[in-house]
Amino acid sequence: MEKISLGQIARDLNFRSLTPDIDVESVMISHSDINRPSLQLVGFFEHFDNHRIQIIGNVEMAYLRTLTPEKRLSVFEELFKREIPCLIYCRDHMPDEDVYKLADKYQVPLLASHCLTSDVSSKVLRYLQEKLGPVQTIHGVLVDVVGVGVLITGESGIGKSEVALELIKRGHRLVADDAVELHRVNDVRIIGRAPEITKNFIELRGIGIIDVMSLFGAQSIKDEQDVDMVIHLQDWDKEMTFDRLGAQEEYIKYLGNKIIRYKVPVRPGRNVALIVETAAINFRQKRMGYDALEEFYRRVQNNMLKGIDNE
Repeated sequence: MEKISLGQIARDLNFRSLTPDIDVESVMISHSDINRPSLQLVGFFEHFDNHRIQIIGNVEMAYLRTLTPEKRLSVFEELFKREIPCLIYCRDHMPDEDVYKLADKYQVPLLASHCLTSDVSSKVLRYLQEKLGPVQTIHGVLVDVVGVGVLITGESGIGKSEVALELIKRGHRLVADDAVELHRVNDVRIIGRAPEITKNFIELRGIGIIDVMSLFGAQSIKDEQDVDMVIHLQDWDKEMTFDRLGAQEEYIKYLGNKIIRYKVPVRPGRNVALIVETAAINFRQKRMGYDALEEFYRRVQNNMLKGIDNE
């Protein structure tokens, strides 16, 4: 199971520690969901997932102010003794002095943010989903081409790394070569990263390992990228049929998510990098509302109608 330390979360999301004597590095978060303990503040703990990060905002603070100091202290003690990983105060709210003492007693870190509760909740949720979501490592190359995440797959030695290198020379960015770690964020989004050991490197057969950032500059690499499409390279076979119009969309599943895939035949003299670049630009055009195939069909229909009118 993937885990991340609370200290790392606090640094990445700019949360202030209100209890510096409590070690946040040893608190490991393994759940990608969060909780606002509204029901728990009124004493309802059935189905309470104490492993989630707990977040307090305006609504919870407004309710707590209606309680007597003794009752308020009792509420926090019931919450803290269930070994929650932390409690985040939003909108610059601060805990009472007695809450600090309870936090120290039960070793519950208290964090704070000036942001709106909804912003903190969505930010933490998105961060945890990216860091702790399901992971799959596949053989391929991931490149950011005009903002489109292109995962290039194919048999070993077919030329995936060479295509990536040509794309980098054209101004696009490398994310991962050889091994790509896919992280599922939600039902429609998968992020790709490079394993730490191969980050920024490309293996070229006959040449060896090259450092892309050293050769082409920091602008030539990217730490992570959404995987938007897959280009699968195949050896040219005249007996095989390949889609010539793009009318039939094919998908491949990674971590339960469907991603569109195009099969591209490879043979000597064919500029595969240019094809990949064009496919990415065409994909972006479709996402923006323009479909070349639909425009082609429209022109064919108009031409047929003209022919009928001229008869």
